[in-house]
Parts: sequence; structure tokens; C-alpha cells
Amino acid sequence: MRSQSAVFICSVALLAGGSSPDAIAAPPNIVLVFIDDMGWGDFSCYGNKVVATQNIDRLADEGIRFEQFYVNSPICSPSRTAISTGQYPQRWRITSYLSNRQSNTDRGMAQWLSPRAPMLARFLSRGGYATGHFGKWHMGGQRDVGEAPLITDYGFDRSLTNFEGLGPRILPLKDAYDGKPPKRHALGSDRLGRGPIRWEDRSTITASFTSAAIQFAQQSVAQNRPFYINLWPDDVHSPFFPPRERRGDGAKRTLYHGVLDTMDEQLGRLFDFIRNDSALANNTLILVCSDNGPERGAGSAGPFRGFKTHLFEGGIRSPLIVWGPGLIANRNAGSRNTRSVFSAIDLVPTLLNLAHISAPDSVTFDGESLPEVLRGNSQASRSQPLFFRRPPDRDAFYGVDDLPDLAVREGKWKFLCEYDGTDRMLFDLQEDPGETVNMVTKHPAIAERLTKAVLDWHASMPPDNGARFQKPSRKKQPR
Repeated sequence: MRSQSAVFICSVALLAGGSSPDAIAAPPNIVLVFIDDMGWGDFSCYGNKVVATQNIDRLADEGIRFEQFYVNSPICSPSRTAISTGQYPQRWRITSYLSNRQSNTDRGMAQWLSPRAPMLARFLSRGGYATGHFGKWHMGGQRDVGEAPLITDYGFDRSLTNFEGLGPRILPLKDAYDGKPPKRHALGSDRLGRGPIRWEDRSTITASFTSAAIQFAQQSVAQNRPFYINLWPDDVHSPFFPPRERRGDGAKRTLYHGVLDTMDEQLGRLFDFIRNDSALANNTLILVCSDNGPERGAGSAGPFRGFKTHLFEGGIRSPLIVWGPGLIANRNAGSRNTRSVFSAIDLVPTLLNLAHISAPDSVTFDGESLPEVLRGNSQASRSQPLFFRRPPDRDAFYGVDDLPDLAVREGKWKFLCEYDGTDRMLFDLQEDPGETVNMVTKHPAIAERLTKAVLDWHASMPPDNGARFQKPSRKKQPR
């Protein structure tokens, strides 16, 4: 079976080898693997000493490993919006995880991503790509919000999702192997309709998404069409229910590692499917990354400060592995890029560039096109600073009573502050990647300039209710 397309997978690893990238004329297949709640240090090629993520590591050994890649929010829905649109998620009023209708309203958020948003999948589809989404969505159609657009309304030909989206979906059964029947985990999705539902053991759902992605790729090849695939597992998000043989002592981190190990094994089937077909291997780009930092007590942010929901590095810096033997020069296989600073919003214009597809003139991306960075021929960074705003409901979380509201990364500098520019923190990430020494008093001019830059950016974005949001108090329930 031979393909005229190439796969782009967003991952922490790259598969290398094969023909010269310059020899590829056909548009590449693109596969984006977007893992849920995984820390920067959770792949063994990024330092995990407990679990050997062999399939991901092989991608890294054959591709490029990036160490200064960012997602554009420390929490799920806005991070997914950014990597889908190439724009800051604040533009679309998705600034925290999408929940039930009242909670979204209380936080000053949209109920779902507007279909008017510029979607990578839609642009690729119009350019002749077959497009499929397999896995978590979380950009609309969850809890009690059942009238959101279907995933296929955003430019996808086919979808299979979970309880954070509509259309055909797989819902999990949580088996603790304690002699009790498995519990259903649906968060209301089973009451929304809008597509067929099947129930599966939670530990096998990533395998089902992977099988659906492989089948979709096979059909696209048979039709002689390049393909774009989102493979977005719900792993390694809690609740953690790995197979019986990987439950160990049942401690939280042990269960997390069991899920991580199982996911790596299940994703490996897709990697092998592509690797073992020379035509696919020579014209497919695979990327693997995470949507935000780890849950406290589960994953690892490596040397970085903070967790999921934090604007410190641990919440927003993600591993990224890029694999593509026919798109990456052999000399770059197995390399490590420690210098390029870029983010998920940059992937959208970059992938369109590699696919030789232009967005409409009416679309302005916040991301920048960096194709030679992904191919390993450059260690450049995006030219503009990266800006961040915390989720409106996460001013205090994981033991921190007052988290920074805003952040900006420019060159080696990382700056954080409150909405009004107070409580300023300035870190030299080149010398202090753990954000331990505040340099504001030593470099006041830099702090002043970055204060103005981040406040101007914040004011230019649609507001949410972060400055006045109060989490509803939980009334004591009668016994």
C-alpha cells in the first residue's frame, strides 16, 4: 500500500530516516497526537525514570525533540482551541475548561468554540485533505450543553470522541478490580443524544481511538488523499484506571504511570503502521505533545515550577516530538532542539505552510510559520512574545492562594503579574528555568517594558470574569 501523503503527528518524538525532504512533492500527511494532562518530564526521553515510554522514545530517537515548546493555556479547552485555530483562545472566549452551562456563564466564557473560528482542519479539508478527529474534543458539547455544533461542523470528515464532545463517542467504564461492577463515567454525555454511544473499559479507549485513526488513514490512502488526523486521547487525565496488571500498589502516581505506560503501548500501533509502510513513512509528519502540565501528585513537570492551571513553566511548557523521515533531513534525526521558543498557535500556520495551503486573506493568525524549525534546519524562535492569561476560576489552586493572572515569554525572559500589573515576577529562564530568583529589582527597565506589553495584550482580548469570579460555596449536605 503506497501513499502520496505524509503524516504530521504532534508528539514528544520524531521518526527519522528515509529520503531527502526536498524530494517530497506531495502534500504531507499530518498526525497530531495531543495527550491530556501530561507533564514535561513524563516521557522517559524527557527524564522519566519510572516508566519507559518506548514507542514515544523511538519517535524521539528518529526525529526531533523540542525543549522550549509551549501550549497557550495551562488548562484543557483553551489549549485545544489554540492548537486548532492558530489564535489565542481568549479571542474566542474560551479561557478555562468548558463545563456546564451555568459555570461557563459565571466565568464569562462561551458555551462552545464558534464555528466561525479559523480551523486548521477546515483549511486542510478545502485543500483536498481527508480530515479525522479521534479522541477528546472539549471545545463544545459537554455536561448539559447538548446543542453545540458537531465536530464535523469544524472541518472534519469523521469523528469519534468521548464525554467532552458530540457525535459518535466511546464512554468509559471504570474498573477498580475490587470485585464491584465497573462504574460508568459520562459527566452527562449519555443523556445528550446527538450520536451513537458505546461503553468500553477505560483502559482500552485509547486503543479504540488508535484503531479508528489507522482505519481512517487506510481509507484515505485508498482514495489517494493526504490525511490530517487528530489523535487526542483522554489519557493521561484522571481518573486513573489502568489494566489490572499495571495497577501496582494502587497509589495515585502508580496508577498514573500505569495509564501512561498503557497509552504509549496503544499509540505505538499507529506509529508502527506508518513506520512500516515506506510510502507513508517518507511523507508523514507526526507530532506528539501535551495540552497542559500535570495534575499535582500524578505526572511530572521535570525541572519546572508549577502544575496544570499555573502560568509557571510547569503548567504551560510541553514536550514536543516531531517525526517525519521524508520531511526531516537525516542529519537531524535524533536531535534535540533546546533553543527554539514557539508554541501551539505557531503549529497551525506552520503546518499549512508545509501542506502548501494558504488560509483566506481575512484570517490573521497569532501564530507564526516556522517550517524549518519543525524540519530541524533552524533553531529560530517566533519573533513576537508569547502571552498568557490564567483560567478565570484558577486564582488559587494546588495550594497556591494567589496565582499570577498574566504572563509573557520574550527571549530568555519570563514575566508574570496580576491583572493590574502588581506582584511582578521576572525570571531569566536561561539561567533559572525553575523560576526561583525574581529579577524585577535587578532589571527594572525590562520589567516595566514587559508589564506594559502584557497589560496591553490583556486589554486587547475579550474579557472573562477572572477578576471577580467567586467559586460557588459548597453547601453542607445532610448526612
